[in-house]
Amino acid sequence: MTLEQLRIFVAVAEQEHLTRAARDLNLTQSATSAAIAALEARHATRFFNRVGRRIELNEAGRLFLTEARAVLARAASAEAVLADLAGLKRGSLHLIASQTISNYWLPGVMHRYGTRFPGIAMRLTIGNTEQVAAAIHDGLADLGFVEGGIDDPALSILPAADDEMVLVVGAGHAWAGRTTIAAAELTATRWVLRERGSGTRAVFEEALRGFGLEPARLDVAFELPSNEAVRSAVIAGAGATVLSRVVTDAAVAAGHLVQIPLALPPRQFLAIRHKERHLTRAQEEFLGLMRDHGAETAT
Repeated sequence: MTLEQLRIFVAVAEQEHLTRAARDLNLTQSATSAAIAALEARHATRFFNRVGRRIELNEAGRLFLTEARAVLARAASAEAVLADLAGLKRGSLHLIASQTISNYWLPGVMHRYGTRFPGIAMRLTIGNTEQVAAAIHDGLADLGFVEGGIDDPALSILPAADDEMVLVVGAGHAWAGRTTIAAAELTATRWVLRERGSGTRAVFEEALRGFGLEPARLDVAFELPSNEAVRSAVIAGAGATVLSRVVTDAAVAAGHLVQIPLALPPRQFLAIRHKERHLTRAQEEFLGLMRDHGAETAT
């Protein structure tokens, strides 16, 4: 059994399609098929059911997939250590971040890092806070960046940058001319919020509880899966929202949104990593640049 056979098996298992897996691996279909056949023949075990022109994982395949992924993860960890020894001349860094951070803050850090270490290939995946934490816990990414709190003792949490949450409404909203708003009035309008599991949503709901309001008392018109969708809905007049200032500043400056003064608690962007996984030099340098960038953007 070779690592290459395991990589091929995992790709085919995830795609449940030989041709697509071969294309993703930059292999011929015959080479891909031969690797699967060799594994099955060597161990006298079928991993896939052939149903017409389709293939699907059987029970043995599902069990083996878990182990194959674990072996490949350990091999990737070994490669990371070797890349460390190469003095950051080559290697990779897989980042995963929540939407606000990945769209508005992290690209600046990535640009500076790429300029300094051009041999390190970077990949960024976007997910909500819960998805980011799960990916770091399971070893599917190297470093994660979130806005919400994480409750996982296996993860190390580091401050990355300061952020400010703001209450905004569309220019035609009844509150648009207000200079103050009382917390008790927050139940008097409709709201457009991010989906549950979003750090932005979690921080806002925590602030509501600090005001003595249960989040369930809000009249939520829409739950939307991105900051941009929430912002567009609010501009269109669907209700009020609370978002990061980095998301709303341009629309406020253009007159499409109006910021309503409300004493919302400050929050931080957070970096997370797994405590028990090797901290490579590539990761360490990225965290260092992150801290420098956070300090600059705070001034």
